[in-house]
Amino acid sequence: VQLQASGGGLVQTGGSLRLSCTTSGRTHVMGWFRQAPGKEREFVAAVRWRGGNTVYADSVKGRFTISRANAENSVNLQMNSLRPEDTAVYYCAARDSSRNHMILSQLPIPSGYDSWGQGTQVTVSS
Repeated sequence: VQLQASGGGLVQTGGSLRLSCTTSGRTHVMGWFRQAPGKEREFVAAVRWRGGNTVYADSVKGRFTISRANAENSVNLQMNSLRPEDTAVYYCAARDSSRNHMILSQLPIPSGYDSWGQGTQVTVSS
């Protein structure tokens, strides 16, 4: 499965951005992770393709929304009320449909994902 991410950019504190990720194949789960300079990659949000269950990191709950666009085989991440600490490279990830299903508590674990997009920069200025 190949992933293509888009939608990053520069925005002021309190602004909004929308990231999109398109997959070339079928997946069980799609998620977003981010990595700021000098920090570990961290989980942001994920969605199960069947059923639409979502999981969010505590730091983005109430501000970010992940959603599927089934007809387009893509997932979007709507980011509102952005803060400088949201500045990072954002990566989309996918778990191939040939793999076993993950329970919700496993969705934040990077090793559960088979494919990763190229990353898109999000910069929030103060």
